[in-house]
Amino acid sequence: MSFVKTPIFLTGATGYIGGSVLERLLKHPSANTFDISVIVRNPDKAKILESKFGVNVVVGTHQDLDKLESLAENAHVVFHCADADDEPAARAILSGLRKRHARVGDLPILIHTSGTGVLTDDARGEYATETIYSDLNVDQIKSIPPTAFHRNVDLAIMEADAQGYVRAHIILPSTIYGIAQGALFDAGVSNPHSIQIPYLIKAALDRKRAGVVGPGKALWPDVHIHDVADLYITLFDSIVSNPDKTGHGWEGFYFGENGEHSWYQISRAIGDALVELGISDNPEPTPFTVEELVKYFGSEEMGWYSGTNSRCRADRGRSIGWRPRYTTEDMLKSIKPEVIAIQKQQQQGKA
Repeated sequence: MSFVKTPIFLTGATGYIGGSVLERLLKHPSANTFDISVIVRNPDKAKILESKFGVNVVVGTHQDLDKLESLAENAHVVFHCADADDEPAARAILSGLRKRHARVGDLPILIHTSGTGVLTDDARGEYATETIYSDLNVDQIKSIPPTAFHRNVDLAIMEADAQGYVRAHIILPSTIYGIAQGALFDAGVSNPHSIQIPYLIKAALDRKRAGVVGPGKALWPDVHIHDVADLYITLFDSIVSNPDKTGHGWEGFYFGENGEHSWYQISRAIGDALVELGISDNPEPTPFTVEELVKYFGSEEMGWYSGTNSRCRADRGRSIGWRPRYTTEDMLKSIKPEVIAIQKQQQQGKA
């Protein structure tokens, strides 16, 4: 009797989240039953993934919609760990899964990556909201406006689940922190750094003082990169072993958080690090000017994003056995090593 492996397609293999999830799939107890395919744009990284890690690689970008569709059609499980806002790419993946369902007759599994940015407001650092979302509260999740960040893609995925050709799940990480570790990162294949906190660090290094949006009173949740990668695997294992008790569709939103912080706390931790490293003489953050928001974040709107509220509780993930280990205290402790790493990159001309 021939043994058929489970075909898995993963996007974002060279990224922070995707690399961390792929790292765990390669070390999974059932790894010898997986047939993993990825799409990467860099031919050198493609060679490493194929030769050192035994992964099937298609060289291409997420603008190659025909490649995305084909890879999805040939996968029973898709981990979409790349750009949460790329609707054409998400729709190409859904089209492939629809074709698979029609051709093969199985019910493909999609684990998509969104983010708690979908919950944000326009606080500009002025206040902490009292609104806290639970991923077990379906009515609350449905009430998120269609104009919210990431929501257009999330809604397309919900529609696909409702049509019955895919079993869809959405993981929504919050502020992810920590320098990712593992063989893929050691090999230079995957990016070990987050995006959100490094933006604030790079701004602080340039202005030689920590910056903050407004008074920094707004609150966000946080989650360590290793914990959020574990959430993907906990969810995947639950889908495989206990599908009837693993929510999908509107009952398939899974927040990634294990504590929360104010934006001021992050900026102050950056300021403390700058003083300890002799870069600044004052740890107290000063408010960004509008000109600085444009300079450091690309636009005024994206600058205000670092003053939004986004409060939630990862009740659904915990209900299926997710046990995050790192806390907000760990997040604050991770900032100085991140400052040192980014400063070193800049000195080497890499950041």
